[in-house]
Amino acid sequence: MKKFTIDNCRKGLSLLLVLTAFFFAEDAFAQRKKKDAKNAPAAAPAAAPAPRPQANRPGPKPYGEVITDKAKTKEGLFKVHEIDSKYFYEIPDSLLGREMLIVTTIAKTADGIGYGGERTNTLLVRWDKNMNDILLKVVSYSNTAADSLPIFTAVRASNLEPILQKFDIKAKAKDGNGVVIEVTDLFAKDVQAIGLPRNRREQFRVTRLDNERSYIDRISPYPINIEARYVMTYAATNPPSNSSTGLITLEMNSSMILLPKEPMMQRLSDRRVGWFSRSVVDFGLDEQKATRRTFLDRWRLEVKEEDYDKFRRGELVEPKKPIVFYIDPATPDRWRPYLKQGVEDWQKAFEEAGFKNAIIAMDPPSPEEDPDWSPEDARYSVIRYFASDIQNAYGPHVSDPRSGEIIESDIGWYHNVMNLLRNWFFIQTAAVNPEARGVKFREEVMGRLIRFVSAHEVGHTLGLPHNFASSHAYPVDSLRSATFTQEFGTAPSIMDYARFNYIAQPGDEGVSLMPDVGPYDKYSIMWGYKPILDAKTPEDEQPILNQWILERADDPVYRFGRQGNNYDPSTQSEDLGDDAMKASDYGIKNLKIILPNLMEWTAEEDKPFKDYADLNEMYGQVIGQYNRYMGHVRTNVGGVYEFYKSAGQGEEVYVHVDKAKQKRAVQFINKELFSTPTWLMDEKIISRTGDFGALERIRGVQVGTLNGILEWGRLGRMIENEALNGKDAYTMFELFDDLRAGIWTELSSGRTIDVHRRSLQRAHIERLELLLTGNEPNLPANFRAFAGPQINASQSDIRPMARGELKTLERQITAAIGRTSDRASRLHLEDALARIKKILDPK
Repeated sequence: MKKFTIDNCRKGLSLLLVLTAFFFAEDAFAQRKKKDAKNAPAAAPAAAPAPRPQANRPGPKPYGEVITDKAKTKEGLFKVHEIDSKYFYEIPDSLLGREMLIVTTIAKTADGIGYGGERTNTLLVRWDKNMNDILLKVVSYSNTAADSLPIFTAVRASNLEPILQKFDIKAKAKDGNGVVIEVTDLFAKDVQAIGLPRNRREQFRVTRLDNERSYIDRISPYPINIEARYVMTYAATNPPSNSSTGLITLEMNSSMILLPKEPMMQRLSDRRVGWFSRSVVDFGLDEQKATRRTFLDRWRLEVKEEDYDKFRRGELVEPKKPIVFYIDPATPDRWRPYLKQGVEDWQKAFEEAGFKNAIIAMDPPSPEEDPDWSPEDARYSVIRYFASDIQNAYGPHVSDPRSGEIIESDIGWYHNVMNLLRNWFFIQTAAVNPEARGVKFREEVMGRLIRFVSAHEVGHTLGLPHNFASSHAYPVDSLRSATFTQEFGTAPSIMDYARFNYIAQPGDEGVSLMPDVGPYDKYSIMWGYKPILDAKTPEDEQPILNQWILERADDPVYRFGRQGNNYDPSTQSEDLGDDAMKASDYGIKNLKIILPNLMEWTAEEDKPFKDYADLNEMYGQVIGQYNRYMGHVRTNVGGVYEFYKSAGQGEEVYVHVDKAKQKRAVQFINKELFSTPTWLMDEKIISRTGDFGALERIRGVQVGTLNGILEWGRLGRMIENEALNGKDAYTMFELFDDLRAGIWTELSSGRTIDVHRRSLQRAHIERLELLLTGNEPNLPANFRAFAGPQINASQSDIRPMARGELKTLERQITAAIGRTSDRASRLHLEDALARIKKILDPK
C-alpha cells in the first residue's frame, strides 16, 4: 500500500517524482551555501536580466494604505492579511530566495473525480525579487552540478526557471524588512499547476474556469507552512456527474512548506534494497558522461552529539527528533489504539538502526490544550480518517527534492477499507479460522486487521515501497507450521501484498494467519536509517552500505523484488510461498470448504429480513481468489526470475524458470481450470444471486488465463529461452502441444463436450487467430520504458507456430466429427472446423 491496493497502494506511492517536463527549471543547487566559503571558488554569476521599463508603473505604496485597519491578520511563515476577500502575503526579506514546496491536493471532490486527499502536483518554488516585482519561480533539481565547477554555468544556462506567477510589490513590510504582495489571483484564477490537472481537464473536456463560481475559502499560515483552501468551478462538456450543469466544482488545498536551509546529507540508493528514491542528472561527477544520481527518501534521524560514544558501542539512543504520527480527531475511538499500534510496530525495526523511541503515535491535543493545532499544519504528520465508501488506504510523504528528507506525511484512511479487509480475511482464512466466518467480525479481529494495514501504510511513509519478492521467500509447507509462522510470520516483509495465510489447512493449530513487520523490514530500515557517523559524503557511505547487502546476499528473506514485474513468478502480488502450484492447490482446497458454507456464513441470525447481497459479494470473492491462484501459476510459464545483483557480485540477474516447473504449471492449469471447475457452479448460490452470468464468470477465468499464457511477451521470452538454452528450455512447441492436449481432450475419445469446454475451445481458436494475424499492441513511447522490450510478431516464430497449430487442430477436428454422437458437440466441432478454414484461407 503505498496505495495499499490495495491496488492503487498507486498513486500514493511515489510522491515527488517531481516535476513534469513543463516545470523543469533552473538547478537550485546554485542557491545552496557552501559549507566552507573561504576555500571554494565563487559561483559563476548568472547574466543579469535586462531591466523592464518602470516609468508608467506606480511604485510601492505606504504600508498603511495597503494593509488598512480592515485587515484580518494571521501570523505564520508569512503574515497573511485578508481585506474584503482579497489576500496579501507579507514576505520577510529572509525568506526571499528560500526554497519551498507547494503540494496541491484535492480536498473535496465531485463524484467521479478521484477522492479527497488525492495529491495532484508538487512544485519546488522560490520567491525572488526583481525590481518592483516578486516572481514565484519553479525550481528543478533534474540537472545539477556543484556550483564550484566550471560546468555549473552551462547547467544553469540550460535550466531557466519558469515563472509561475508575477506579483507587483504593493508595499514594503511594516518593519521595512520585507514586501507585501496580493496573492488573490494565484488561487482564485486558473493557474493549472495548482488547479485541476491537465489529464482531468482533457478527460472531462474542461473549457475554462468560471471565475464567478470560484473563490478562496481561507488561507491559514503556520510556522513552516501556509495552507490555502480554494473552490474551483470549471465549465466542462463531459463532467463525470451532474452532467446537466456542464460544471465541475471541487475544493483544492495548496500547502506551501519551507524547506530546511541546510539540506540533509543524501544516502545513495541501491536497487538491491527497495526504497522510494529520486534522481538527478549530475554533470559534475568525475565520469565521461552525464550520470544519474539516485538517493533515498527518508526522515532526518540523527544521533545527538552527546550520544555518539553510546551509539558506537552499540547502545540504543534516542534521535534528536523522533517521527511522530497523530491520529485524526475524526477517527472512531474504537479504532484509534489499533492505528497507533500499526505505527509503533516499526519501533523494533528502528532498533536495528540503533534508535529507541524513534517513531511514536499520539492523540492530538484537545482544542483546550492547543486551540491552534490543525492536521493541515506541516509540522504534524497525521493519519487522516475519511468517511468514504472507497475501499482503500494510502501512505504518501512530502520530501525535499534536494536531499530526499521526508518533511511530513498524511496517511489517508478510508472508512470502507474495513470491507476490503473483511473480504480478504474471510476468503483466505475462513476454512481454518472460525473468527473469519461471518460478514461482521468481532471488534478485536477487525482491530488487528486495521493494525496490519496501518503498519503497511506507515512503511510507505518511512520510504519503503512494496517488496513483492518477500512472499516467495518461505517454503510453502513452512506456512502450515505454528512454530515457524509464530516466529517469522507469513512473509519476511509487511510491505508485500502477502495478505493472509490461505495455505494453512484445517488441523494446522496455532498457525499465524498474517504478516507482521518482519526481518526484511528491519533490515531495510537499518540499511536506510542507521547513521554512519564517520562518513562526510554520500560516497563515503557506499562501501559500508554495500557490505551490509553482501552479508545477506544469499538469503531469500532479504531479497527485494520490485512491483510491476509481470514475468517473474517470484515477485507476484497476493501470493504466498516458493511454489505457486503447491500453494494454489492448498488454496483451492480451502475454497472448496468455504463455498458450500457461504450461505450459512453470510447469514446473520439477528437479520432474517436481509437480502443476499453479502452472499453475492462473497461468491464473487471466491471466484476472484480462484482466479488469482491461476494467475500465480500462469506466471511460471515463460517466466524469468529477476535477482538484483551488483557487477561486483559477478552473478546472473535474469534466470529463466526451469523447464520442469513451467511444464508443471501448464499441467496444473489443464487439470484445475481447463477441465471445468464445476464445483464453482453452486446451484443454491446461483439461484439466489442472479438471473444470468454464472457461466460467464467461469468462462472469464478460463479465457483470461488462456490468453495470458498465449501472450506476445511470454511467447517472446520462450523463443529467446530456447535460443539461449536449447533442449533445457520449455519450448513453444511443447507449450502448444500441452495446451491442445488439455483443451481438446475430447477429440480422441469422442466424448460429449460440455458448454464450458465448447466456449474454451472457441477461445483457443480465436487466440491462435490473433497470433497469426495480429500484432502486439503498439504502446505509446512513454509506456515502453515500463513495459520493456516488445517482440516483432510478423518476423518472429509466433505466426508460423500459430499456423501450424491451427492446421493440427483442423486435422484432429475433422477426424473427431465422425465419432462424436452428441448433437451439440458435433455442431460445435463443425463450427470450429469452419472457423479454422476461414482463418487459414480467408478467401
